[in-house]
Amino acid sequence: MLQYDTYIVAFSGGKDSMACFLHLLEIGVPKEKIELWHHDIDGRESDKVFMDWECTPDYCRKVAAAFGVPIYFSWKEGGFLREMLRNNEATAPTKFELPDGTVDQVGGKGKPNTRRKFPQITADLRTRWCSAYLKIDVGSSAIRNQDRFNNSSTLVISGERGEESPARGKYAVLEPDRADGRDGKKKRLVDRWRPIRDWKEQEVWDIMERNQVRPHPAYYLGWGRVSCKFCIFGNANQFASAFKISPNQGEWMINLEKDFGCTMKRKKDLATLRDEGVPYETMNDFMVDVATSYEYNLSIFTNHWVMPAGAFGESCGPT
Repeated sequence: MLQYDTYIVAFSGGKDSMACFLHLLEIGVPKEKIELWHHDIDGRESDKVFMDWECTPDYCRKVAAAFGVPIYFSWKEGGFLREMLRNNEATAPTKFELPDGTVDQVGGKGKPNTRRKFPQITADLRTRWCSAYLKIDVGSSAIRNQDRFNNSSTLVISGERGEESPARGKYAVLEPDRADGRDGKKKRLVDRWRPIRDWKEQEVWDIMERNQVRPHPAYYLGWGRVSCKFCIFGNANQFASAFKISPNQGEWMINLEKDFGCTMKRKKDLATLRDEGVPYETMNDFMVDVATSYEYNLSIFTNHWVMPAGAFGESCGPT
């Protein structure tokens, strides 16, 4: 695995992507070959988040700075909200940062279509569109549209683990990435590696403790998985917790469900789901402030590593 020119870590800021990054360092991949890539779910066009944790982009930025590796952000213009509100419109352009500090843009000229509903929980990424349109397609577009990846070899690393679901357990550990073009004129070789597919959760926490890396604040609040704060896979307790932390965001989503005439959970509206749940007792004002701040000011490294409250808890992810 040491033969590639560039190593791109799909870096959400969660424990599994962090474990992938730390694993690269532990097996001897030179830091100068590693890049962290973070997809901004809510885009850059609004000064407020809609779905995500406020602290996540800056937490990722601070991780990159602490380790001395570059981080590049990419996003769908207008983010989650614009894509969801699409009404007889083409999907928005994809934007991505370049090494020279500029931002490039591609796409946004497709066939007009209408969504006006939250992503639905299913394995079909056309219906669970948040993963495809805001993450997978964004990353692939950013690779395909940068000449620096032509006539070169790139390894894209992602943190799917088989312990999370039977479907993920069947993912290939190594395969050509969707951005691959090794047989084309541009000779763009891109592989996908899932180094922790067969890891147990304990191994993930072990590598973070071994490297004394402080996990994302959401884990200390009680979340077992770091995705969006209002992730569509969340259960009643997670939504009760998210509503307690960010009631205005929650009410915004309740009103959108009414406007769409279609709920996020199909058989149950968010107000009902919230009321059925119990907020995590492990939430405290200090860590809530950290998680909901757009600036992450805690240190990335800690000499007093503590297993977060959300470890081995309710992950509530894809099945």
